[in-house]
Amino acid sequence: MDAVRVDARGMRCPWPAIRLGRMMRETGGPVLILADDPIAPGEIAALAKAQGWSLSAVEEGGWLVSSPKAGQARLRS
Repeated sequence: MDAVRVDARGMRCPWPAIRLGRMMRETGGPVLILADDPIAPGEIAALAKAQGWSLSAVEEGGWLVSSPKAGQARLRS
């Protein structure tokens, strides 16, 4: 399954976490979220933990988030 890409660069927190949550609800994941707000890593990690999602850093300013139901993900270029 391909990961849906959400580009939240340039958005101040809490918007990256809000966009991630919305996309996870709409698609069920996996989601590749890109964010450059310095607070975003902590907020994204807290949201993933609270929801039981897995979180992996995949590039600078990018995280792959998936639900246990989503299965394995492939990144879309």
